[in-house]
Amino acid sequence: MESSFTEANPFEIPNQPEQKKMQTLDRDISPPPSRRKLNIESSQPSSAAVEAGQAKVEDKVGFFDQKIRSVSRPLIHLNSRISHEAWLDLYKRNLHPGGHHFVVHQHDHPVAGTHYDLRLQCNETSSISFAIMYGLPGDPNSRRLNRNATETRVHCLWNHLIETASHSTGTMLIWDTGEYNVLPYYEADTSVESDEDLSPKNIRLSAWDGLTETRKLHHAFAQRKIRLRLNGTRLPQGYTVGMRLSKENNKTAQPLPPKNKRRRLDPKLHSKRPKIEVETSESEDEGKDVYSQQETLRLKSMHRTASPPPNAAAAASEDESEAIRKSNAYPGARNDIGSIHQRRWYLSMDRSRSGFLFSRRNGDVSWIRKRAADGTMEGFEAFNVLGRDVERSVVTGRLAKDVLQDEGVQGYVPRGLWRPVTE
Repeated sequence: MESSFTEANPFEIPNQPEQKKMQTLDRDISPPPSRRKLNIESSQPSSAAVEAGQAKVEDKVGFFDQKIRSVSRPLIHLNSRISHEAWLDLYKRNLHPGGHHFVVHQHDHPVAGTHYDLRLQCNETSSISFAIMYGLPGDPNSRRLNRNATETRVHCLWNHLIETASHSTGTMLIWDTGEYNVLPYYEADTSVESDEDLSPKNIRLSAWDGLTETRKLHHAFAQRKIRLRLNGTRLPQGYTVGMRLSKENNKTAQPLPPKNKRRRLDPKLHSKRPKIEVETSESEDEGKDVYSQQETLRLKSMHRTASPPPNAAAAASEDESEAIRKSNAYPGARNDIGSIHQRRWYLSMDRSRSGFLFSRRNGDVSWIRKRAADGTMEGFEAFNVLGRDVERSVVTGRLAKDVLQDEGVQGYVPRGLWRPVTE
């Protein structure tokens, strides 16, 4: 009897051979065997390899469908979850130019630290992304209601399905997902003379309602003022945020490439590498004799283990990185909305549109939940985003440490000093 994977899902654990089970009876009684982690060899690449473009997968939706299904945890009480079927249908029904899918990824990066990536679909294949350090604000009376939302690269839409882990990128899980609506930032009801005049500032509300959500996002983004209602799984009903870009941060050109790229390496691989003398600048080399410089170069060349030399691969990688920098879009994504890398937006909860009412009683001011005409309460109970050790995926129910374990990442050291906003 040979070992084989389940046909329906290549990520399932294979049945153990009967012969191998019988061989365990011949094991010496003492000393007892050490416990080893089950290593499942699969022809399927890792999620991190697919995300980084190191492994080519034609059907990415099918790949992540099976991957996510195989690692889902049982439902835990009070843990917000979306069923696997509903999660997949939510994504598939937005695969068109007017789609308005969104995801909030909890990203525990080894260098940047824990943050939350808000990704908004901007066309049929791509999404703009904002990195929010402490996650979305959830308490209308918090003293720290505001957030910085920094533009990052434009991602491929299939990135909305990813939960992954690696030493270089850290852990990533789906904190929330759903569909967004773009609300008018202004309540003005003025006329529109041409199609190019459609914007949240000068559009008739009736005409605004006739646009697709994706087109609304484009116009609001161009005005640098966005009001979003996020209809998610974890976020409460009616949750609305406002985003604006100040004149000081309204850059129109992509930033220059960084001089040094920060990167965390796999400690196991990095520790085994021979120590190579770091290249120095011309000013530092002026005091060295020619023989020392030539000897250093000779020793460096001896450490090269691959043929042909890595210059060609490095040049190709640099060319791709330069193309990404200029377009601010990863391969396969399309930046047709004009996103600028590292541009910092100002994000805050829209308390009034989220269902809260400003109240002043006996000198105390606060925001309280509105009561609708039918007597029901609007708004929601305050919530806090508590970080990687507490927050679970709404799709798989996993913590960040579970994602590390499932992806076989050992020895990962997260960045410390992250503290949730609870005041």
